[in-house]
Amino acid sequence: MFLHRYQIAITSMTRTKIQTYYLNDITRTFLTVAFSLGCLLTGFLTNSACAERPNVIVIMSDDQGGGDYGFVGNDVIRTPELDAMHQRSGYLNRFYVSPVCAPTRASLMTGRYNYRTRCIDTFVGRAMMDTEEVTMAEFLRDAGYHTGIYGKWHMGDNYPLRAMDQGFQDSLIHRGGGIGQPSDPLGAEGKYTDPTLIKNGDEVPMQGYCTDIYFDAAIEFITKNAKDGNNFFTYIATNAPHGPFHDVPSELYDEYSKVDFTPILVNKMNPQRLKAESDKLARIAAMITNIDENVGRLFSKLDDLGVRKNTIVVYLNDNGPNSQRFVGNMRGMKTHVDDGGIRSPLLFHWPAKVPARKTSDALCAHIDLLPTILDACDVKVPAGHKLDGRSFLPLLTGSDADWPTRQIVLQTHRGNVPQQYHHFAIHEHPWKLVHPTGFGNESFEGVPKLQLYNLNKDPRQQNDVAKKHPEVFQRLKTGYETWFQDVSSTRPNNYAPPRIVIGTKHELRSVLTRQDWRHIQGKPWAGNSNGFWLLEAPQTATYELEVAFSSDHPAGRATITAGPLTKQLDIAASELRGHTTDIKLPAGKLKLAVDVVFNGKTQGPHQVILTRK
Repeated sequence: MFLHRYQIAITSMTRTKIQTYYLNDITRTFLTVAFSLGCLLTGFLTNSACAERPNVIVIMSDDQGGGDYGFVGNDVIRTPELDAMHQRSGYLNRFYVSPVCAPTRASLMTGRYNYRTRCIDTFVGRAMMDTEEVTMAEFLRDAGYHTGIYGKWHMGDNYPLRAMDQGFQDSLIHRGGGIGQPSDPLGAEGKYTDPTLIKNGDEVPMQGYCTDIYFDAAIEFITKNAKDGNNFFTYIATNAPHGPFHDVPSELYDEYSKVDFTPILVNKMNPQRLKAESDKLARIAAMITNIDENVGRLFSKLDDLGVRKNTIVVYLNDNGPNSQRFVGNMRGMKTHVDDGGIRSPLLFHWPAKVPARKTSDALCAHIDLLPTILDACDVKVPAGHKLDGRSFLPLLTGSDADWPTRQIVLQTHRGNVPQQYHHFAIHEHPWKLVHPTGFGNESFEGVPKLQLYNLNKDPRQQNDVAKKHPEVFQRLKTGYETWFQDVSSTRPNNYAPPRIVIGTKHELRSVLTRQDWRHIQGKPWAGNSNGFWLLEAPQTATYELEVAFSSDHPAGRATITAGPLTKQLDIAASELRGHTTDIKLPAGKLKLAVDVVFNGKTQGPHQVILTRK
């Protein structure tokens, strides 16, 4: 009873963080001590749920695709460690994710559809999650777990949106949606090898290949906590095999450069295109096998520490593959709402509770992982906290084989406000109702032309049976419409983007990038594009504002607009850094724009750095 009241209380505290912007270190220390005290008072530390709670490791690759594993029939890309993990694990073979990165991450971290979280796209300020959302890390941290993230967060690069503000006590991540994007630290752009990463908020040059660095840091975190007797939650989210593909593990690339990839190609190609595509696939395969080797290293360390048996290790990918390649008996790739773009294997390794090769074909999705982990860790969700997912643990432990018929909806596209029927799929096994209007589009015109498929009979979605099954068509269409209205009404002004909070002690230096600006001109990341940032300042304060560029440029002039203030700054020719001025910003919500004129044409900067003085 004490523990149940405690868990409700601390999670309620987490829900108020948007008002206070953070749980301070003293509060967090108190909560951890309180949890341990509760265990002692109830005699749990030695023979109870506290002592026997599992550790948790979630590994999610980026753009790997559901067909890039030996255990699903891919004979070209080597994944021996994951194949071995599959033999030892529970396995969900009908598991769905979103068609692109950030929406999957928001759903996975919260147990809620991403349209509830304000995280609706992958860039230009729409891959930022509302800070009122309670993450898996926050639930577990508040229950006494030590929490760490290594790799890709992709739901906000500034306070209070960072992983370290959302429950992760240790973080080593890259900014934005991947290395090689405009959010890279200045002077370290595009470096998969020897990258500059963000360690607990600070830019830190690292040595080694990025995936190896993430696993090294995760293993160090796991080792320390295992030796100290702490439960841990470790989230390893690689940016591999996401592009760009210029920098991959060299020995593996040399090996794959000699491989024939035609068995996993979907389309026939002329010799010149085949050569280029084979080189790209060699780089992708090298990145995937490198991840696989690191998974093997991780399991070896769990054995060395003696914690493998009671450590949950989950493996999945975040969306379909980043090229047209093998996805089993499905069709589609990343960004598609066809099954090849939204299916992932889900490996659930927990020797203490889940039998090896325990397999379920029940309809599950990313929204189910959080409630499943909380279920396994005996962490209660407070009354009134709405989750869209449900625990699939009974499917793998065998304690309860019942699984109700349910509907799962995946919808993601570009833009600010989702349009009903645009680029969505609703599943009610074996049925799938889909309207694949394209992720790259903000909207579609005309009457929606919905397609219905029976996936048991037609997994490649070749035969639209909408006319043959009008009652199924209408039931799923109504289910989708009800879902869309529900998620769109989660809060007032539901799709407004979150704001970056500047000038707090948690982030005195705010690096503002094109990842999180609100785009208004040109292609979002093109050199001549422009945008602005939505900010909030708790107090009036003076800042040093630096304007930075990524390429050579002529002399020009920048006009800085921040709320009611306007200031101009001369830009010296060819200088990428060092264009600074002091500016006094008022308290409250404001829009910051920096319009730079070169040779009579206006564009935005590459980055703006605000440092409170």
